[in-house]
Amino acid sequence: MIESFLEKNETFIAYFFHGTIMTSISGSRILITGAASGFGRLMALQMSKRGAKMVLWDINKEGLTSIKKEIESQGNQVETMICDLRDREEINSCAIEVLKSGPIDILINNAGVVSGQKFLELTPHQIETTFQINTLAHFWTTQSFLPAMLEQNKGHIVTIASSAGMVGTSKLVDYCSSKFAAVGFDEALRAELRGMKSKVSTTVVCPFVANTGMFDGVRKRFVLLPVLKQEKVATKIIKVIEKNRRRLLMPKFVYAALICKLLPVWLYDWIGDTLGAVSYTHLTLPTSDLV
Repeated sequence: MIESFLEKNETFIAYFFHGTIMTSISGSRILITGAASGFGRLMALQMSKRGAKMVLWDINKEGLTSIKKEIESQGNQVETMICDLRDREEINSCAIEVLKSGPIDILINNAGVVSGQKFLELTPHQIETTFQINTLAHFWTTQSFLPAMLEQNKGHIVTIASSAGMVGTSKLVDYCSSKFAAVGFDEALRAELRGMKSKVSTTVVCPFVANTGMFDGVRKRFVLLPVLKQEKVATKIIKVIEKNRRRLLMPKFVYAALICKLLPVWLYDWIGDTLGAVSYTHLTLPTSDLV
């Protein structure tokens, strides 16, 4: 009940305490990483229809070409750029090119990879790739685009994390670790921006498994946490960005995980194992599946 009240009134509460106003999609220049598929592609399509000027990054050339044609066919503005988020220098170079045309108003760090291997089966390359894309890329893109936002005293940085950034899951040790770091990145950055009295906003998004293709191999023992529809998640993300909400967990049952963490560890573990919330009966995923 308390969570529902705070969620519904978060925009008013944020304005009352911090003077934060709503974020406008129309007319904003929005950069999305991992925009060739999944949440990134769907958000790009929806936001462009709302009058946003889209800048789309991905390593998937074919996917970028496809979405560029689709957005342009609707008469909307879009820039696409091949960018390997594993490479800090390439991120910096791409950012310099983007900034030549003006600042970014909304940065959505969406790209992610998952290996789906047991811990001892993970290779050093898989672990490094997971952290390079799921965590470190957030640092490099934000360091590139935040200065212009601070200069204008407006902007929005969105971190697409995961419920796996709040609850540890078997066969996802590297993925969970990288997403825990992404959640921490958002929280610490938000605190730093508050200390600077900045109007730049941040939002962290933690959805459960969605049908983006990234977790096609998942089968859970229980259906208490259903696989989310990616279209619904993308629409919800856009809404919380507009409302300047600080955090989005999907589905709402994920909020219970935060409460359960207050329990003794043995009881917390038992609940997670019993409900199938932190383990899977089957998990076979493609390696380096960039979304």
